[in-house]
Amino acid sequence: MFCFFVTDLHGDIGKYKRLFKQIKTETPDIVFLGGDLLSAGFFRSALHNEDILNKTIAAGFQNLKEEMGQSYPNAFIIMGNDDPRCEEKSLIQYEKKSLWHYAHHRNFNMQGYFISGYSFVPPTPFLNKDWERYDVSRFVDVGCIAPEEGYRSTRVSHIEITNCTIWSDLIAMAGNKNVSKSVWLFHAPPYDTGLDRAALDGKMFDHAPLDVHVGSIAIRRFIEQYQPLVTLHGHIHESFSITGVWKECIGKTVCLSAAGMGRKLALVKFNTENPNAAERLEL
Repeated sequence: MFCFFVTDLHGDIGKYKRLFKQIKTETPDIVFLGGDLLSAGFFRSALHNEDILNKTIAAGFQNLKEEMGQSYPNAFIIMGNDDPRCEEKSLIQYEKKSLWHYAHHRNFNMQGYFISGYSFVPPTPFLNKDWERYDVSRFVDVGCIAPEEGYRSTRVSHIEITNCTIWSDLIAMAGNKNVSKSVWLFHAPPYDTGLDRAALDGKMFDHAPLDVHVGSIAIRRFIEQYQPLVTLHGHIHESFSITGVWKECIGKTVCLSAAGMGRKLALVKFNTENPNAAERLEL
């Protein structure tokens, strides 16, 4: 299957228009959107978020569906840590209209491939906690804020906030399945790679040095243990500009990032038959 992957568009109308144009031109089988969909992020008005979601994202896909007909791709979409979870219900409603598959915490079978999505990221220094979860334990990195602090746009039980981890979620999702022919759509990148490098060199918090790698240990362990075919990541915008790395292999797994800086759309294209030959374009 020929696939497109984009992430962290943050409601940039120009980037969405370029994505839609490229979809129509190249007719991929699958389009993956890896979260941080909305420009407003967490603290802008609900009306502004709904405007971006309805008039830019959903309307764009609806137009593509009408124009492309049978060539319209399967789209898989998740939210990111800057997206308010209160908008999740709208994504689900558009799924019912067959615009896309809402993939968070769900598994799909597509032409013999196992496809899964997962939005949560480890604790960050930011106050919006809708899509943050403890990683492998209740450890919080230096300078970060625990998931039970900050703000949420939806109600979540205290037990879930304090006891659930990214690691426990991923293990439950994978179960005893053979995921060697699978694509996992994450928002967070795996820890200690060229995909999770933040611009924190030499910075301190309360006299303690900050870790320049800010990805998920759980996602890294999951990849090492289960060896999916492809994993897709975003979240850390500056990582590519620091390391020059957007593709990295962990064992047999090909890890791809479409996160980027600036006004250009970073588009990763790959084929499930040979993901090592993936390419990244800036449009």
